[in-house]
Amino acid sequence: MPTHPPYDQLLATAEWVADARPEVDRDMAREVFAEAATLLHDGLVLDDLDEHDASAVVTGLCLDLVSPDPGQAVRERARLVTECPGDLHDPASVARCYEICLRLFQL
Repeated sequence: MPTHPPYDQLLATAEWVADARPEVDRDMAREVFAEAATLLHDGLVLDDLDEHDASAVVTGLCLDLVSPDPGQAVRERARLVTECPGDLHDPASVARCYEICLRLFQL
C-alpha cells in the first residue's frame, strides 16, 4: 500500500472518518482507504498528472468517498472539473481520472 503523497491523504481520511463517526470501525476505514490507495497506485491512475492535479484528484476522492452516495459524488466532481476547472492544470485528464475511479472502485 502506497503511503507517500498524495496517497497519504487517503489514510488520513480513514483516521478522520473513524474519529468523526463513532459507528465507523477504525480498522475497517483504514482497510477501505488503503485499498483505494492501492487501486489508484497499481492502476497507474494518477501517473499522467502533475503533482498538483494528482493531489487535487485524491483530495476530491477523500471528500466524495465519505459522502452518502460516493458514486454520484465522484460523477458530479468529474462533470464539474470540466465546467469549472479552478486552478487545475489539466482538467480533462483530471475528469478522466475520476471516471476511471468510478470503474476501478466499482461505484
